[in-house]
Amino acid sequence: MPIVVFCALLGLLFGGLRGLILGAAIGYGIGWASRSALIGGARAMQSNFLESTFAVMGALCKADGQVSRDEIAAVEGIFNRLHLSAQQRELAKAAFNRGKEPGFDLYGEADKLAPLRFGRAALLQLFLQLQLMAVAADGQIHPAEHEMLVLFARRMGLTERDVAQLEALLRTGSAGRAGSGGPPSGQRLADAYTALGLTPQASVTEIKRAYRRLVSRNHPDKLAAKGLPESMREAAEERTREINVAYELIKEARNF
Repeated sequence: MPIVVFCALLGLLFGGLRGLILGAAIGYGIGWASRSALIGGARAMQSNFLESTFAVMGALCKADGQVSRDEIAAVEGIFNRLHLSAQQRELAKAAFNRGKEPGFDLYGEADKLAPLRFGRAALLQLFLQLQLMAVAADGQIHPAEHEMLVLFARRMGLTERDVAQLEALLRTGSAGRAGSGGPPSGQRLADAYTALGLTPQASVTEIKRAYRRLVSRNHPDKLAAKGLPESMREAAEERTREINVAYELIKEARNF
């Protein structure tokens, strides 16, 4: 029952017509305050999400001792892909530089994103996917970068297997964009299975179920409802395309 109606009926019960009017007014005020708090909380979460994205990215890019030119170019490319405003770019750059500092608190940054640990796994995985896009820009993921990413993921309730799945998804999507043509190589196919959280022994039914589950969980509208900033919608759509590439590779190999 809407809070306005509830308060109005309560007022009518105890105060007659005057109580009805007063109760409705109080209910409207409570509803307005609740909506304002929810909207304010969502905006704060989106702001924290964006800032932490680039703070952690700075720490990861510096994990192997230096930030390469390719990584810097990749980060700037992410700025463009996320369609950041001038103000957002400055905040993102400041966060990235903060992450590069020797005393950066990785666990503290993870704790700022605590709400992502509860019912927002797909949103968290998109966060990690953006990190991988940056650190893999120089053609490899350095062991120190991988180790730091795993530490962050574990702090957020994920596992090293989850990180491996994201790395495979990134490789599969990149190979798909390259458009190599012909049957998929053994490595590409292995990555495709890993990207969907499967093994080559999975049945066709299991493959289809895993694919549908991933597509549903990563739908941009669902992620937006859970706090994804609008600027990151394109990145969410790209993740869905990568899932589709992995699925199509397996379909081609298994002929279904």
